[in-house]
Amino acid sequence: MGFIESYKHLEKLCSEVLNDDRRISAYIDEMINTPRGSYFVRGWDNDLKQLKHYRWVRNQIAHEPDCTEYNMCEPSDTVWLDDFYSRIMNQTDPLALYSKAAKSRPAQKSAQTHPPESSTYAYSPPAIDSKKLAGCLIFLAGILMIVVAMVLISQRL
Repeated sequence: MGFIESYKHLEKLCSEVLNDDRRISAYIDEMINTPRGSYFVRGWDNDLKQLKHYRWVRNQIAHEPDCTEYNMCEPSDTVWLDDFYSRIMNQTDPLALYSKAAKSRPAQKSAQTHPPESSTYAYSPPAIDSKKLAGCLIFLAGILMIVVAMVLISQRL
């Protein structure tokens, strides 16, 4: 399939799954309105960015003169759309994964509060957000530099 055919295929599926005539836009809106989606689902932000981009590409092709599938798309774009379609069908798309994570979350909390009697229980700490960690480290490094500068200045006085 070409880009437009793959896009239409995905649009139809999104319309059926979400029961919404806005199709891919409805899927995008659902992702935008899902709290902490990127916290629970790896690749959430990238998928959202790609969906928005492909919606824009489709609109360019449909509405702008001289914009065609051939000068706006790469074969990898069609592959991505087809893969995303398969992910929805297999329930491994972002919204399905979020739904699974949100449903399992209360069970995990109660299991951590009241561990089972068996010795197979193992606590796994929450995943570390590397962007937040990097930001904290940069902040702490900045504070440390300020303190060192203040000490050096006070020693000269």
